[in-house]
Amino acid sequence: MRFAYCTLQNPMPTTLADWLTYFESLHPETIALGLERVAQVRQRLNLDPGFPIITVGGTNGKGSVCAMLESMLHAAGYRVGCYTSPHLLHYNERVRIGKKQASDAQLCASFEKIEQARGDISLTYFEFGTLAAMQCFIEHKVEIAILEVGLGGRLDAVNVFGSDCAVVTSVDIDHTDYLGDTREAIAYEKAGIFRTGKVAICADSDVPQAIRAHAQQIGAQLWCIGSEFGFTAHQGQWDYRSLIGTRNALPYPALRGAFQLSNASAALAALDALKGRLPVSMEAVRRGLVEVQLAGRFQFVPGRPTLILDVAHNPHAARSLAQNFAGLPPCPHTWAVFAMLRDKDMAGVAAALDPFIDTWLVAGIAVPRGATAAELAQVLQNTGVRGDIQTFHDVGEALRYACNAAGENDRIAAFGSFYTVAEAMAAKGLKFQDSLRVP
Repeated sequence: MRFAYCTLQNPMPTTLADWLTYFESLHPETIALGLERVAQVRQRLNLDPGFPIITVGGTNGKGSVCAMLESMLHAAGYRVGCYTSPHLLHYNERVRIGKKQASDAQLCASFEKIEQARGDISLTYFEFGTLAAMQCFIEHKVEIAILEVGLGGRLDAVNVFGSDCAVVTSVDIDHTDYLGDTREAIAYEKAGIFRTGKVAICADSDVPQAIRAHAQQIGAQLWCIGSEFGFTAHQGQWDYRSLIGTRNALPYPALRGAFQLSNASAALAALDALKGRLPVSMEAVRRGLVEVQLAGRFQFVPGRPTLILDVAHNPHAARSLAQNFAGLPPCPHTWAVFAMLRDKDMAGVAAALDPFIDTWLVAGIAVPRGATAAELAQVLQNTGVRGDIQTFHDVGEALRYACNAAGENDRIAAFGSFYTVAEAMAAKGLKFQDSLRVP
């Protein structure tokens, strides 16, 4: 099979949009797990970071841990590189240096270097982006890099770079076509980011045996929540403890939600693991927790009726969102703007949130994996949800209907996918860095 590459007849793309379009032609599959291709290109480029790396994996919570680490390390005065995925509105969201999104020019310059080095080696969209992010971090001399795993861990492109500390936030059933259909099989894949002699952090209160076994097999230092580190919540503040020490009277993170203290504890454990190289003061921790922002995670959009955006796209995340709903004051009516990818557990997500939804406004997503409104409505009917079901062509249309139909004291929740939140943000004219309001 022949793969696209730049030649005199096919010159380099010149704009970010052109590069992203070009990436889609490089490999016949969107996802192709394995490190051989990306390792070859990394070697050709001599991408050997001289700074510490924290790699963050897990079924849910990865983005939150990355955001908190980035915010606290930035508050401590370090030049932080942060690579996350997917993006909501603009690709630049994936690559940040000093809490600022990389510019089109910076990204294009890195993409060009990757393209020149890869020759006829095919790379997926994510692999190309991962190498370019690291090239960008090295060139712009970051002092610490935070890398979010795209899928799984063991064979994910970010795992081509050795980490100084690895975090697994949670383990649940998702991406079964790639990672296996049992929690232990998935845990084994996620534990693949652990490194010999380095601290490996697990923030799931029910630690899978595969996590423990792999850490022991390779000689990683496993720290588990509730054992080697943990937290105690109080009214208005919380305390953190670990093998290294304690941090007391901490403010709640600006990312509100039932599981954010677990995520914050995992982030603090990672800072403990690197304390000798990157000390972070209490002042920086407090400031970082208060200032952290992350779009689409139980995000409240200012105005009436209340609009909540959440990327919950699997049953584990949906159960977390349901717990967050349970902690909110009652309201007359809750409207769900709901759209999902058809290869996700649509019924599981619907069942988890059914008790909190009065009307389901179901929309299609215009991507190859997107479920149509009719498909999703059928799943809701088969699940036996209690609320009314209405269908719409797209998320924007469903959200406009909700805003017109809802009363001032009602609640609208848009969830089910990153695509759902992205389309809702676009429909409301929101930007990625818009300030977030919490309940």
